[in-house]
Amino acid sequence: MEADLQENKSVRKIEIVKLKDRSSFPCMDDIAIEEPLEIGLLYHRNGEKELKNISVTMRTPGSDKELAAGFLFTEGIISGNHQIKAIRHSEAVCSRDSENRVTVLLAEDVVPQLMKAERNFYTTSSCGVCGKGSIESIRTVSVFETRIGEEHVISVAVLYQLAAKLQTLQNNFSATGGIHAAGIFDLDGNLLALREDVGRHNALDKLVGHALLTDRLPLKDNILLLSGRASFELIQKAAMAGIAIVAAIGAPSSLAIDLAKEFDITLLGFLRDNRFNIYHMGRNCRIEKV
Repeated sequence: MEADLQENKSVRKIEIVKLKDRSSFPCMDDIAIEEPLEIGLLYHRNGEKELKNISVTMRTPGSDKELAAGFLFTEGIISGNHQIKAIRHSEAVCSRDSENRVTVLLAEDVVPQLMKAERNFYTTSSCGVCGKGSIESIRTVSVFETRIGEEHVISVAVLYQLAAKLQTLQNNFSATGGIHAAGIFDLDGNLLALREDVGRHNALDKLVGHALLTDRLPLKDNILLLSGRASFELIQKAAMAGIAIVAAIGAPSSLAIDLAKEFDITLLGFLRDNRFNIYHMGRNCRIEKV
Protein backbone atom coordinates (compact mmCIF):
# COMPACT_ATOMS: atom_id res chain seq x y z
CA MET A 1 0.00 0.00 0.00
CA GLU A 2 1.27 3.45 -0.89
CA ALA A 3 -0.45 6.52 0.49
CA ASP A 4 1.98 9.40 -0.15
CA LEU A 5 0.42 11.70 2.43
CA GLN A 6 2.89 14.57 2.60
CA GLU A 7 1.39 16.79 5.27
CA ASN A 8 4.44 19.07 5.43
CA LYS A 9 3.86 20.11 1.81
CA SER A 10 0.08 19.84 1.72
CA VAL A 11 -1.02 21.60 4.90
CA ARG A 12 -0.18 24.94 6.50
CA LYS A 13 -1.14 26.15 9.96
CA ILE A 14 -2.55 29.66 10.28
CA GLU A 15 -4.05 31.63 13.15
CA ILE A 16 -7.76 32.29 12.87
CA VAL A 17 -10.63 33.52 15.04
CA LYS A 18 -13.38 31.00 15.64
CA LEU A 19 -16.91 31.93 16.63
CA LYS A 20 -19.28 29.61 18.45
CA ASP A 21 -22.62 30.78 19.77
CA ARG A 22 -21.79 34.24 21.15
CA SER A 23 -18.18 33.55 21.99
CA SER A 24 -15.07 34.09 19.88
CA PHE A 25 -11.55 32.86 20.47
CA PRO A 26 -8.25 32.61 18.54
CA CYS A 27 -6.93 29.23 17.50
CA MET A 28 -4.68 27.54 14.98
CA ASP A 29 -6.26 25.94 11.92
CA ASP A 30 -4.93 23.57 9.25
CA ILE A 31 -5.33 24.92 5.72
CA ALA A 32 -4.87 22.99 2.49
CA ILE A 33 -2.05 24.46 0.40
CA GLU A 34 -2.87 25.34 -3.20
CA GLU A 35 -0.19 26.46 -5.66
CA PRO A 36 0.16 26.41 -9.45
CA LEU A 37 2.15 23.73 -11.24
CA GLU A 38 3.43 24.47 -14.73
CA ILE A 39 3.89 21.31 -16.79
CA GLY A 40 6.38 21.57 -19.64
CA LEU A 41 7.24 19.09 -22.37
CA LEU A 42 10.73 18.74 -23.89
CA TYR A 43 10.89 16.72 -27.09
CA HIS A 44 12.75 16.50 -30.40
CA ARG A 45 11.30 18.02 -33.55
CA ASN A 46 13.12 18.06 -36.87
CA GLY A 47 16.36 17.28 -35.09
CA GLU A 48 15.99 20.17 -32.66
CA LYS A 49 14.89 20.21 -29.03
CA GLU A 50 11.59 21.96 -28.46
CA LEU A 51 10.20 23.02 -25.10
CA LYS A 52 6.45 23.56 -24.89
CA ASN A 53 4.44 24.59 -21.85
CA ILE A 54 1.44 22.27 -21.82
CA SER A 55 -0.61 23.31 -18.82
CA VAL A 56 -0.80 25.24 -15.58
CA THR A 57 -2.92 23.50 -12.98
CA MET A 58 -3.72 24.50 -9.43
CA ARG A 59 -2.68 21.66 -7.17
CA THR A 60 -1.54 20.57 -3.72
CA PRO A 61 2.29 20.31 -3.76
CA GLY A 62 3.58 16.76 -3.64
CA SER A 63 3.74 13.89 -6.17
CA ASP A 64 4.34 16.52 -8.88
CA LYS A 65 6.15 14.11 -11.20
CA GLU A 66 3.31 11.62 -10.95
CA LEU A 67 0.84 14.43 -11.60
CA ALA A 68 2.69 15.52 -14.73
CA ALA A 69 2.99 11.97 -16.07
CA GLY A 70 -0.62 11.15 -15.27
CA PHE A 71 -1.86 14.37 -16.86
CA LEU A 72 0.06 13.76 -20.10
CA PHE A 73 -1.23 10.19 -20.25
CA THR A 74 -4.88 10.83 -19.44
CA GLU A 75 -4.98 13.70 -21.94
CA GLY A 76 -3.63 11.44 -24.70
CA ILE A 77 -0.37 13.35 -25.20
CA ILE A 78 1.72 10.24 -24.47
CA SER A 79 0.73 6.59 -24.61
CA GLY A 80 3.03 4.90 -22.11
CA ASN A 81 5.86 5.06 -19.59
CA HIS A 82 8.35 3.95 -22.26
CA GLN A 83 7.95 7.35 -23.95
CA ILE A 84 9.23 9.23 -20.90
CA LYS A 85 12.98 9.68 -20.58
CA ALA A 86 12.97 11.74 -17.39
CA ILE A 87 10.86 14.09 -15.28
CA ARG A 88 12.49 16.92 -13.39
CA HIS A 89 11.69 20.16 -11.65
CA SER A 90 12.68 23.06 -13.85
CA GLU A 91 15.51 25.39 -12.88
CA ALA A 92 14.51 28.93 -11.90
CA VAL A 93 16.03 31.88 -10.07
CA CYS A 94 13.42 31.54 -7.34
CA SER A 95 13.36 28.20 -5.51
CA ARG A 96 9.60 28.42 -5.17
CA ASP A 97 9.28 28.80 -8.95
CA SER A 98 11.45 25.72 -9.36
CA GLU A 99 9.16 23.73 -7.10
CA ASN A 100 6.16 24.81 -9.17
CA ARG A 101 7.57 23.89 -12.57
CA VAL A 102 8.00 20.37 -13.91
CA THR A 103 9.44 19.39 -17.28
CA VAL A 104 8.83 15.98 -18.85
CA LEU A 105 11.61 14.88 -21.21
CA LEU A 106 10.44 12.50 -23.93
CA ALA A 107 12.52 9.85 -25.65
CA GLU A 108 14.16 11.10 -28.85
CA ASP A 109 11.88 9.13 -31.20
CA VAL A 110 8.62 10.18 -29.50
CA VAL A 111 6.28 12.71 -31.09
CA PRO A 112 3.74 14.02 -28.54
CA GLN A 113 0.11 14.02 -29.65
CA LEU A 114 -0.46 17.71 -29.05
CA MET A 115 -3.32 18.09 -31.53
CA LYS A 116 -5.33 15.46 -29.67
CA ALA A 117 -4.56 17.25 -26.43
CA GLU A 118 -5.82 20.59 -27.69
CA ARG A 119 -9.09 19.00 -28.79
CA ASN A 120 -9.35 17.06 -25.56
CA PHE A 121 -8.80 20.14 -23.38
CA TYR A 122 -11.80 21.71 -25.09
CA THR A 123 -14.14 18.75 -25.02
CA THR A 124 -13.41 17.77 -21.41
CA SER A 125 -13.95 21.24 -20.00
CA SER A 126 -16.66 21.66 -17.39
CA CYS A 127 -18.60 24.26 -19.36
CA GLY A 128 -21.00 21.73 -20.84
CA VAL A 129 -19.88 21.52 -24.46
CA CYS A 130 -21.41 18.91 -26.76
CA GLY A 131 -21.59 15.66 -24.80
CA LYS A 132 -21.70 13.29 -27.76
CA GLY A 133 -18.69 14.95 -29.38
CA SER A 134 -16.84 14.82 -26.08
CA ILE A 135 -17.40 11.10 -25.65
CA GLU A 136 -16.35 10.35 -29.23
CA SER A 137 -13.15 12.37 -28.78
CA ILE A 138 -12.20 10.33 -25.71
CA ARG A 139 -12.59 7.08 -27.61
CA THR A 140 -10.10 8.26 -30.23
CA VAL A 141 -7.30 8.80 -27.68
CA SER A 142 -7.83 5.91 -25.26
CA VAL A 143 -5.15 3.21 -25.59
CA PHE A 144 -7.13 0.60 -23.63
CA GLU A 145 -10.33 -1.13 -24.60
CA THR A 146 -12.89 -3.00 -22.52
CA ARG A 147 -11.73 -6.60 -22.32
CA ILE A 148 -14.54 -9.05 -23.00
CA GLY A 149 -14.64 -12.24 -20.94
CA GLU A 150 -12.77 -11.02 -17.85
CA GLU A 151 -15.39 -11.09 -15.12
CA HIS A 152 -14.99 -8.97 -12.01
CA VAL A 153 -16.80 -10.26 -8.93
CA ILE A 154 -17.13 -7.94 -5.92
CA SER A 155 -19.03 -8.46 -2.70
CA VAL A 156 -21.31 -5.83 -1.24
CA ALA A 157 -19.45 -6.18 2.06
CA VAL A 158 -16.18 -5.16 0.38
CA LEU A 159 -17.79 -2.13 -1.25
CA TYR A 160 -19.33 -0.98 2.04
CA GLN A 161 -15.86 -0.88 3.65
CA LEU A 162 -14.11 1.21 0.98
CA ALA A 163 -15.24 4.67 2.04
CA ALA A 164 -14.19 4.12 5.67
CA LYS A 165 -10.78 2.80 4.58
CA LEU A 166 -10.20 5.80 2.34
CA GLN A 167 -11.23 8.30 5.00
CA THR A 168 -9.10 6.59 7.65
CA LEU A 169 -5.96 7.08 5.58
CA GLN A 170 -6.84 10.45 4.10
CA ASN A 171 -5.06 12.44 6.80
CA ASN A 172 -4.99 15.73 4.93
CA PHE A 173 -8.76 15.82 4.49
CA SER A 174 -9.23 15.10 8.18
CA ALA A 175 -6.95 18.01 8.99
CA THR A 176 -8.27 20.56 6.52
CA GLY A 177 -11.66 19.39 5.27
CA GLY A 178 -10.65 20.60 1.81
CA ILE A 179 -8.59 17.90 0.09
CA HIS A 180 -9.92 15.39 -2.46
CA ALA A 181 -8.65 11.84 -2.67
CA ALA A 182 -8.51 9.06 -5.23
CA GLY A 183 -7.73 5.54 -4.14
CA ILE A 184 -7.14 2.27 -5.97
CA PHE A 185 -8.28 -0.96 -4.31
CA ASP A 186 -8.06 -4.57 -5.38
CA LEU A 187 -11.26 -6.61 -5.69
CA ASP A 188 -10.86 -7.80 -2.09
CA GLY A 189 -10.92 -4.23 -0.80
CA ASN A 190 -7.21 -3.81 -0.07
CA LEU A 191 -5.94 -0.27 -0.65
CA LEU A 192 -3.07 -0.29 -3.15
CA ALA A 193 -2.42 3.42 -3.61
CA LEU A 194 -3.88 6.76 -2.51
CA ARG A 195 -3.25 10.29 -3.72
CA GLU A 196 -4.67 13.61 -2.48
CA ASP A 197 -5.03 17.09 -3.92
CA VAL A 198 -7.20 20.19 -3.70
CA GLY A 199 -8.29 19.35 -7.26
CA ARG A 200 -10.16 16.06 -7.68
CA HIS A 201 -8.78 15.69 -11.23
CA ASN A 202 -5.22 16.26 -9.95
CA ALA A 203 -5.64 13.55 -7.30
CA LEU A 204 -6.63 11.08 -10.00
CA ASP A 205 -3.84 12.21 -12.35
CA LYS A 206 -1.33 11.63 -9.54
CA LEU A 207 -2.75 8.15 -9.01
CA VAL A 208 -2.67 7.30 -12.72
CA GLY A 209 0.81 8.81 -12.97
CA HIS A 210 1.97 6.53 -10.15
CA ALA A 211 0.55 3.50 -11.99
CA LEU A 212 2.11 4.66 -15.26
CA LEU A 213 5.59 5.22 -13.84
CA THR A 214 5.53 1.83 -12.08
CA ASP A 215 4.20 0.00 -15.17
CA ARG A 216 0.91 -1.01 -13.55
CA LEU A 217 -1.43 0.13 -16.33
CA PRO A 218 -4.08 -0.82 -17.25
CA LEU A 219 -5.82 -0.89 -13.86
CA LYS A 220 -8.48 -3.25 -15.15
CA ASP A 221 -8.65 -5.50 -12.08
CA ASN A 222 -9.03 -2.69 -9.56
CA ILE A 223 -11.66 -0.42 -8.05
CA LEU A 224 -11.21 3.34 -8.24
CA LEU A 225 -12.77 5.21 -5.32
CA LEU A 226 -13.35 8.96 -5.54
CA SER A 227 -13.81 10.97 -2.35
CA GLY A 228 -16.35 13.32 -3.95
CA ARG A 229 -18.59 13.35 -6.99
CA ALA A 230 -17.90 11.57 -10.28
CA SER A 231 -17.59 14.10 -13.09
CA PHE A 232 -17.19 13.49 -16.81
CA GLU A 233 -13.52 14.42 -16.58
CA LEU A 234 -12.84 11.82 -13.88
CA ILE A 235 -14.58 9.04 -15.79
CA GLN A 236 -12.59 10.09 -18.86
CA LYS A 237 -9.33 9.72 -16.93
CA ALA A 238 -10.48 6.36 -15.52
CA ALA A 239 -11.21 5.14 -19.06
CA MET A 240 -7.77 6.27 -20.20
CA ALA A 241 -6.22 4.19 -17.40
CA GLY A 242 -8.25 1.09 -18.30
CA ILE A 243 -10.23 1.16 -15.04
CA ALA A 244 -13.37 -0.97 -15.21
CA ILE A 245 -14.98 -0.11 -11.85
CA VAL A 246 -15.46 3.39 -10.43
CA ALA A 247 -17.14 4.15 -7.11
CA ALA A 248 -17.77 7.64 -5.78
CA ILE A 249 -18.79 8.83 -2.35
CA GLY A 250 -20.75 11.59 -4.10
CA ALA A 251 -23.04 11.72 -7.12
CA PRO A 252 -22.14 11.25 -10.79
CA SER A 253 -23.07 13.78 -13.46
CA SER A 254 -25.28 12.86 -16.41
CA LEU A 255 -22.35 13.01 -18.83
CA ALA A 256 -20.24 10.86 -16.50
CA ILE A 257 -22.96 8.20 -16.65
CA ASP A 258 -23.11 8.45 -20.45
CA LEU A 259 -19.34 8.01 -20.70
CA ALA A 260 -19.37 5.06 -18.26
CA LYS A 261 -21.97 3.36 -20.45
CA GLU A 262 -19.96 4.07 -23.59
CA PHE A 263 -16.85 2.44 -22.10
CA ASP A 264 -18.84 -0.16 -20.15
CA ILE A 265 -17.39 1.04 -16.84
CA THR A 266 -19.27 -0.05 -13.74
CA LEU A 267 -20.23 3.20 -12.03
CA LEU A 268 -21.39 3.41 -8.42
CA GLY A 269 -22.36 6.57 -6.54
CA PHE A 270 -23.27 7.67 -3.00
CA LEU A 271 -21.11 4.88 -1.59
CA ARG A 272 -21.47 5.53 2.13
CA ASP A 273 -23.42 4.44 5.21
CA ASN A 274 -23.81 0.89 3.89
CA ARG A 275 -25.53 1.95 0.70
CA PHE A 276 -24.78 2.90 -2.89
CA ASN A 277 -26.50 3.47 -6.23
CA ILE A 278 -25.65 1.57 -9.40
CA TYR A 279 -25.68 3.92 -12.41
CA HIS A 280 -24.21 1.42 -14.84
CA MET A 281 -23.25 -2.22 -14.39
CA GLY A 282 -20.52 -3.38 -16.74
CA ARG A 283 -21.30 -6.53 -18.62
CA ASN A 284 -18.24 -8.24 -17.10
CA CYS A 285 -18.92 -7.13 -13.52
CA ARG A 286 -21.01 -8.89 -10.87
CA ILE A 287 -21.81 -7.69 -7.35
CA GLU A 288 -22.59 -10.39 -4.81
CA LYS A 289 -24.91 -9.61 -1.91
CA VAL A 290 -23.49 -12.33 0.31
